[in-house]
Amino acid sequence: MPPIRVLQLAGSPFEMGRQHGLAYAHDIKELAEERVMLSSDKNWTGHQLSRAEVLALGEACLPYHHAYAPELMDELAGLGAATGVSQTELIILNGFTDFIDTVYNYETVHPAVPANPGADNCTAFVVSPAAAADGRGFFGQTWDMHATATPFVILLHGQPAGGLRFLALSIIGCVGMIGMNEAGIAVGINNLLGGDGQVGVTWPFVVRKILAQTNLNDALACITEAQLAGAHNYMLADASGRGYNVEAMSSRYEVQEVTAGSAVHTNHCLAGCNIEVERARLPKSRLSSETRLNRGEELLRRGNVTLDDLFALTRDHSASNGICVHPEEPLFLESCSAAIMRPATREFWTVWGPPCQNEYQRFVV
Repeated sequence: MPPIRVLQLAGSPFEMGRQHGLAYAHDIKELAEERVMLSSDKNWTGHQLSRAEVLALGEACLPYHHAYAPELMDELAGLGAATGVSQTELIILNGFTDFIDTVYNYETVHPAVPANPGADNCTAFVVSPAAAADGRGFFGQTWDMHATATPFVILLHGQPAGGLRFLALSIIGCVGMIGMNEAGIAVGINNLLGGDGQVGVTWPFVVRKILAQTNLNDALACITEAQLAGAHNYMLADASGRGYNVEAMSSRYEVQEVTAGSAVHTNHCLAGCNIEVERARLPKSRLSSETRLNRGEELLRRGNVTLDDLFALTRDHSASNGICVHPEEPLFLESCSAAIMRPATREFWTVWGPPCQNEYQRFVV
């Protein structure tokens, strides 16, 4: 892959969205249509819905997004003005892996259909200052998805009028997936498979709202006080070295503070209360998540972690279904990108495509 594309966004929320839309109008239309279509596919959601039914569910989520982050809905309005894509379609594009949880729980009787493994993605980690070789903590992760998502990867460099500068790894048309702001607040995600999805707020809005905060307590509240549409695991870290792992389902969550050592998370629930509402998955999918979790913990257990160690972790192929994922039949999952952040220094390293096939680039918020 070439060096990652960087899109500069600045000004009012509407203007930032308009800039984003003008830069990638064709691709945004294409991706929005694809994700609306997949949201009606029972292989992804357990329900074969019509396009009208999918859009009605998406539209029902709009008031929750407006109440949660009106400035981000203004940004979506700018995206829509530049592309002709509706806000409902943009919500589905942004929060697809949450939205399929909403669709799955659409009826009272849940379908006994294992989740599509294409929704499995990411190995994430927080390294506390005590576990870092130089005493400065890290956050990092791979971003894994179906290999067709790789061409859409982009890095957003945002300078909101009156707000905090941020860097956010994303895909075109999405307000942000993984990032850090100038206050040293870092956030990333793993997808989880929730059987308790509901009409509510999708995860990219949570990520971007976190990137508007100046302290970790307020960042944490962006997760715990939201009516979440679907299930995701969130990892947070700040410039002082504090960190949290938050397994957040639609109906419940568990918060773990990372005070020493390192924490790793993949794509299955570890908290007992969350396992109760986790959606079933295919055996190969479950094995991948468990293998990546065990390998990540093994690599970080030794302590004295350096930046090079984390580069190597994201490129790891020493175990079956290693941390760096490459597309194979029938799943075709890939590590489409990866990011590593050191909040204390506001440094952000990222790579486009599988980390083992490209070089990381360094940015500073």
